[in-house]
Amino acid sequence: MGTLGSTRGFHVSHHHFQVVTPGFPQSLLVNSKPQRHPLPSLATCVRHLASSPKSLSIAFSLPDDASSATKIVDIDPFLAVKILIQKKAVEVSALLKGTSIFLVGMNSTIKTNLGKLLADALRYYHFDSDSLVEEACGGESAAKSFKEQDEKGFCDSETEVLKQLSSMGRLIVCAGDGAVQSSTNLALMRHGISIWIDVPIEIVAKNVIEEGVRIPGMELSYSETDENQLSSHLSVLYGEMRSGYATADVSVSLQTEVASQLGYDELDAVTAEDMAMEVLKEIQRLARVKKMMEEAARPF
Repeated sequence: MGTLGSTRGFHVSHHHFQVVTPGFPQSLLVNSKPQRHPLPSLATCVRHLASSPKSLSIAFSLPDDASSATKIVDIDPFLAVKILIQKKAVEVSALLKGTSIFLVGMNSTIKTNLGKLLADALRYYHFDSDSLVEEACGGESAAKSFKEQDEKGFCDSETEVLKQLSSMGRLIVCAGDGAVQSSTNLALMRHGISIWIDVPIEIVAKNVIEEGVRIPGMELSYSETDENQLSSHLSVLYGEMRSGYATADVSVSLQTEVASQLGYDELDAVTAEDMAMEVLKEIQRLARVKKMMEEAARPF
């Protein structure tokens, strides 16, 4: 599997992408470097709680102080969470060794924000496969027209985008539903780690109505008065896609794993940061299990 040492190595020749014109998306050919953030040095990190005050006190010992005196400092809770995520990301990164991550599941704001947050924490590149397909087709309208006129050709373009992405390393890919609708696409995602981000229908419906999140295959516009109808349509779509989502290496449920564990009364209270911590833990667990299995398979 290829890795990305620099943006100069992040290149795909136009003639390799023949499915749709005018060519492979420019955003995939030229993309800014991942941002690097220095990890703050604290001897003791705070635990992220469901309810955080405006500031938190952290006690840590000064290493160069012979009396081992303790200094108290105040830290913003959001910074504390970021420190925890970055600390966990450093641990996970050593296990990943550049392996790409594919996020599957219904489109939602939290899935998109999670992808960007993970890319930032792991110093990976972030891409949305649906957006790349649309860009390759010439835009949202052109992609919709192309799909209506030639659905097989559109599916082939989805596969081609996944093929290009799966050949690279250090990527966080928010994959569209097309990624789990064919054995070819599922096999391509095996080049990395696939994670099902399971978001409740009510949250997805709210994202569609309030934030304009688009769901492939559902081209209608919905208002708040149509929420029941929208939820019904989403439930049908979820039922159709569930088996594909379930093929992922790991699943992280916003409701049963994150909200319940953190003691949230409202599902809306779950943040991308909450999800990121759980995803990183699951990746770490999966990587360790894989390493143990590889070591057990070695001859004595």
